[in-house]
Amino acid sequence: MRFRPCIDIHNGKVKQIVGSSLRDAGDFAQENFTSRQDAAYFADLYRSRGLFGGHVILLNREGSAYFEETQKQALKALAAYPGGLQAGGGICAENAALYLEAGASHVIVTSYVFRNGQIEYAHLERICREAGKEHLVLDLSCRKKEGRYYIVTDRWQNYTDVVLDSEALEFFSGYCSEFLIHAVDVEGKAEGIETELAELLGEFERIPVTYAGGVHSYEDLRLLKKAGHGRVDVTIGSALDLFGGSMELDRILEVISHSQE
Repeated sequence: MRFRPCIDIHNGKVKQIVGSSLRDAGDFAQENFTSRQDAAYFADLYRSRGLFGGHVILLNREGSAYFEETQKQALKALAAYPGGLQAGGGICAENAALYLEAGASHVIVTSYVFRNGQIEYAHLERICREAGKEHLVLDLSCRKKEGRYYIVTDRWQNYTDVVLDSEALEFFSGYCSEFLIHAVDVEGKAEGIETELAELLGEFERIPVTYAGGVHSYEDLRLLKKAGHGRVDVTIGSALDLFGGSMELDRILEVISHSQE
């Protein structure tokens, strides 16, 4: 189990938001925290602490009035920590090389493959070729419906008919080197983790998996470690002290380190 830091950028600012509230119309999101520091500051902090594999996420769509400033912040972060961060948000076959050449170790793909409630299999094949499987992370964010977790698309608003289970994980792992999986119903709410989802992810051993959503206490970290059999990495947003939360980075790293014993 490793801690994966994050830098979420919305309207040109490093923020923490309630993920399910994000809307393209008016570039709206329900905010939990807005930082006075820029993205490069956080990238340099993570570099100094030796934290690898963090996520720089652009939350504005290309064409948005704020996209250029958001992208500028993302590129600054990648330059500050070359090879140490992954880039996501609007990644497609046409721009993956831009972020990899800017210093991203991986690109995280969501809407290019998962959109309109469908899986774009041709796009999946193409992004795998363009970025390279070894540089590709697939975001298999999901919501629970009728007792099962389904992959969701379009700012997490639309369900696909793809159940997130061992068979789906096995299939998609053939195209990428990591998964990032948001538990959408608890994302950004700091109200506790989706234990059942963590247990599902913990059974999968082929490639690394990072869980995001709901972590708000050190006990949540211990619970995630137990449920995920120590195999599931974690990212923490709104609950982290860097973003206005109560969980201290040093304490998080200490708890995770002890949880490995």
